[in-house]
Amino acid sequence: MASTGMQIFGFVLALLGIMGAMVATVLPNWKTARTTMVLCCVLAAMGLCLASLGLKCTRWGGGRRSKRHAAIASGGCFVTAGFLCLVPASWFTNEVITNFLDSSVPESNKFEPGGAVYVAFVSAGFLFMGGCIFCMSCSGKRHGPQDMVLLPPPDKLLLKQQQQQQLLQQQQQQELQHQYCSLSPLDNKTGYSLQDYV
Repeated sequence: MASTGMQIFGFVLALLGIMGAMVATVLPNWKTARTTMVLCCVLAAMGLCLASLGLKCTRWGGGRRSKRHAAIASGGCFVTAGFLCLVPASWFTNEVITNFLDSSVPESNKFEPGGAVYVAFVSAGFLFMGGCIFCMSCSGKRHGPQDMVLLPPPDKLLLKQQQQQQLLQQQQQQELQHQYCSLSPLDNKTGYSLQDYV
């Protein structure tokens, strides 16, 4: 069950990523692009809901096939949320560095990247790793029984069993009749007489 452990590890990474993205969104260091961070948080929260359904160690979420689909969908949500977290952090960092190196910008308008940007980068990394782990834990060959065995409805299954039993009884009756008819009158004696041996 190595994939179950990997899924739990991916879930923890994604949980750390969404917590970091929320902290980065709330911090007042952002000049622009807070909307993208809010979208990142919403998408990551949706990914956590899907991931809780797609974990192999949980009982809810349906069969193996539906759990696999939920896990892959949650991995996609985490990767997309990581991208949405990385874009504003990268854009804001680029803007800060460009303004800092530009000599035409006055010193009062120059500033350095704050803690929100660093937290956003780390959160994006956690979300990317968690999403990749969820996507990779469900790929490859599956071992073991198939997801579901298609059975006919119960009434048809019962009817089929009754027909098989009737057929078996008819075959047994025919065999008994054949054995009874094939016996000769001499073979049908129930007792022995002394004349047969003397």
